[in-house]
Amino acid sequence: MTNPQEMKAAIQSVIKIMMDRVMYNAIEKDPFIKEEHRAKKPLFAALVPDEIFKGSHFERRFVTPFGNAWEKLAEVAAMQGLGYGITGHSITGTVKTERLRRITQVLNSLEHPVQGQQRVKPNWDSELEYILAGEGDDIPVSITCDVYAEDRIQNKKYAFELKAPLPNSDQTKVSKEKILKLYSMEPLLIDGAYYALPYNPYGKREDYKWSFPARWFNMREDEVVLIGDEFWDKIGGLGTYQAFIDAVNEIGKEYKERIYREFLGIEPPINVDEGKL
Repeated sequence: MTNPQEMKAAIQSVIKIMMDRVMYNAIEKDPFIKEEHRAKKPLFAALVPDEIFKGSHFERRFVTPFGNAWEKLAEVAAMQGLGYGITGHSITGTVKTERLRRITQVLNSLEHPVQGQQRVKPNWDSELEYILAGEGDDIPVSITCDVYAEDRIQNKKYAFELKAPLPNSDQTKVSKEKILKLYSMEPLLIDGAYYALPYNPYGKREDYKWSFPARWFNMREDEVVLIGDEFWDKIGGLGTYQAFIDAVNEIGKEYKERIYREFLGIEPPINVDEGKL
């Protein structure tokens, strides 16, 4: 059973390390220098307040490192919940030649519709059934997972392709190919492999409508797709998503106030705590 307080503390530890690094980079290592900005972009400086570009300066130093933070947060959640988690783990097994050919065929049919016909819609169950009917010689295949986790109590192994909430098409194609190969291995080396998004910017699963991953997965119905709470509770156990929400909200006010004072050089507004998850 997941301990919510321990899970929350572990998640906060990852976020604090990342945020402290962002603060150091934006304030001390590479600060926004108004005179330098005006010298490099005099037209922009003449038309737009410096504070706008100062905000962009901070954003760039925040977004890039946080892209990698999702995987680290997932690893911590798995360690606290299931018992073991690691990023960048390789799984090596064998896949029959005809299965490999059929995986390529399925992906090509999703990417390149036949002229004069409607685009093929993704359907995980029928695609996998077709692929697993393939035979042939065994070919060694190695797949590197974004996140790998083991349920040490139930003795189950899981692989996750963890992407940003609005992933591009190429990323998703690569992820689907990897997941199909994992399910095509004989013998199976995992109990489940999933395409996962850390949160849903559209709210409910049935409302998810970002078009790029929808070329490769039925984002609303495919069982190998996990979004938001489905992912966190799978990798960390029931209650992990709420622990994640609580962890972020609890320390969010502190960092917002620091950014206002230390980076922007102004007092935070009364409603600084707005925008909780």
